[in-house]
Amino acid sequence: MATEQAGTHEAYYVPHQSRIPVWIAFGLIMFMYGMGSWLNSLKDGGNTNIILLLIGFAIFGVALYSWFVTVIRENHQGLANAQLRRSYVWGMGWFIFSEVMFFAAFFGALYYVRTLAGPWLGGEGEKGISGQYLWPEFSGQWAADNPSPHLAAPEQNMNAPGSVGGWAAYLPFYNTVILLASSWTVHVAHAGLKNNNRKQLATWLGITIALGVIFLILQVEEYIHAYEALGLTLDSGIYGSTFFILTGFHGFHVTLGTFMLMMMMVRVLKGHFKPDDHFGFEATSWYWHFVDVVWLGLFLFVYVI
Repeated sequence: MATEQAGTHEAYYVPHQSRIPVWIAFGLIMFMYGMGSWLNSLKDGGNTNIILLLIGFAIFGVALYSWFVTVIRENHQGLANAQLRRSYVWGMGWFIFSEVMFFAAFFGALYYVRTLAGPWLGGEGEKGISGQYLWPEFSGQWAADNPSPHLAAPEQNMNAPGSVGGWAAYLPFYNTVILLASSWTVHVAHAGLKNNNRKQLATWLGITIALGVIFLILQVEEYIHAYEALGLTLDSGIYGSTFFILTGFHGFHVTLGTFMLMMMMVRVLKGHFKPDDHFGFEATSWYWHFVDVVWLGLFLFVYVI
């Protein structure tokens, strides 16, 4: 329905009540519970299946798809006027800002552990005396091979490209190049849309999707390499926890971004978007650039420094 606003404000579309947010929340809760159960089973050597995890992810994906379809249909019906589109811009901006704060918290935890807590437990600094009494055998070196059973570290840590041997050691570098390239390809696709060049738009958007999928495949390969060759697991103390939570959450965001790009491709093939009316594509490109910037921070602070 449309509600007339006071003064000079134009009519603003107020959508009907929807169960989609409830389904999204339900799917995410089921997904996270299934993920936690599965990870705990890996830690304890059990064999818990991942059916709950997959069902939750499927519910989330279907609900997200339904949400996109609803918003697209409303836009084609002419219900998205200038005022509503401004709210979309602000909403996407605040969403990306919340994601920045989300990753800032984990980067802050990484900084605290490496710069403060780790040296303290190793007997350094003004609070180092506690570490000397609690775990005198502990080394303050980040990801060192410590003999302490309470603070076990991996056999080898994830360092700069090539430092741990084998082709798999270059996977973080490969993924960095891939994501940087994908930022450029989605920009070229966006430029094609602005210039009403549908062939350029579809071609470079397809390349961006392919790069996103390749990134995810290589990240899975990196995790396998970390578990089997480096001894880097969820049991590898705080180093393993921070590594997998930072890279894992980023991988989830890449998955979501790739899904959004695929939705944009479907719309492109259906003839959607105009040079002056394509906020759905623009918002997706914003999100993809954000994911790329976060990875640059990860590569620098997790793998290089």
